[in-house]
Amino acid sequence: MTKTVLSINTSNRGSTGRIMTQITNLARETGYDAYMAYGRGDEPSDEKSIKIGTKLDIYWHGLVTRVTGKHGFSSKKAAKSFLEKVDEIEPNLIHLHNIHGYYTNIELLFRYIKAKRIPVIWTLHDCWAFTGHCAYFDYVGCNKWKTGCYKCPQVDTYPRSLFFDHSEKSYWKKKELFENVENMILVTPSKWLKNLVEESFLRHHQTIVINNGVDTEAFSPRASKKSSFGISEDKFVILGVAAQFSPRKGLKYFLEIADKLDESSVIFLIGLNKKQIRSLPKNITGIQRTENIERLVEAYSMADVFVNPTLEDNFPTTNLEALACGAPVITFRTGGSPETIDNTCGLIVDKGDTGGLFNAIEIVKKRGKEEYTKNCRKRAIKRFDSGDRFREYVELYGRLLTKYFN
Repeated sequence: MTKTVLSINTSNRGSTGRIMTQITNLARETGYDAYMAYGRGDEPSDEKSIKIGTKLDIYWHGLVTRVTGKHGFSSKKAAKSFLEKVDEIEPNLIHLHNIHGYYTNIELLFRYIKAKRIPVIWTLHDCWAFTGHCAYFDYVGCNKWKTGCYKCPQVDTYPRSLFFDHSEKSYWKKKELFENVENMILVTPSKWLKNLVEESFLRHHQTIVINNGVDTEAFSPRASKKSSFGISEDKFVILGVAAQFSPRKGLKYFLEIADKLDESSVIFLIGLNKKQIRSLPKNITGIQRTENIERLVEAYSMADVFVNPTLEDNFPTTNLEALACGAPVITFRTGGSPETIDNTCGLIVDKGDTGGLFNAIEIVKKRGKEEYTKNCRKRAIKRFDSGDRFREYVELYGRLLTKYFN
């Protein structure tokens, strides 16, 4: 029997895009006929990569969400066209990643999956699958998702709605669509998210933990000069990296720390927007988001410490990238972020504790990066090497297909 797997994600870029692509490539090497589909990102590189819809479809879905709050229920034309291609592929297994992001219709997708009785592995990269609106709720301390969403306190955040709160109807519709799927296994990158899933309407599905991985060859310590980033070589560099520094990513804590630093230390941030860059104090410099892996590796390698003051997160890939490049990690005790490190390669600080964050930085500064680098690299290779972690997915493919077809 030909083993055909189809993976679906918002994009083929960014952390989740790289995860999908690397798992797909490994599956192909293992003998699977592996396809991947996505809504945004680079143009398809081969006949087994599928772009779902067009830019216009995405813009329209975004507009519908802004006006009505019905995120995930537009893109009908794009979804129907895509499902016709799925019919041609005839996958034995579908691997879902993020299905939010303005690119597909979740009702059509899941009704198709149920009708065809296709086994599913769904990697949850956030909490969106079991809420009525948001991707995370720690920031506002909301627990409505446990029993039924309504009057969403984050209706004006991604996926943003300007006029209507559709969270209650979306919650019950998601429950109807996702709850009773045959042969669906959920994968969470962190124990933290697994615990949340087991309190949600998805708790009846089997849920396992497979940590995110990092390419420990691509991300490895390099000879990198601070001067290449416009920083004096004698400075102690505090690095922060995010896809975008939204409030939940903790930009305010870098600004607060900046007030406490002496002239021997500077902060360098990657993932700022132009407005944020213009308003930075003198001891913080930064650049916009980059997809240039080599440049990221240079930044992690030149940094003396990587600081991730995230207020809500699943299992931050940036932590893993920093470890792989030999940079110790300091993070808040939020989400799955603390699961990425131990006391040999970083420090954990209570959520929102700026003083504790500053003290942790001073501890690393006093000890020196060299005391941590070997252990950082060791932990990255032993626990989070992408080849090992993503091989767990391919093995899971085999177990599920054997169970379903035998």
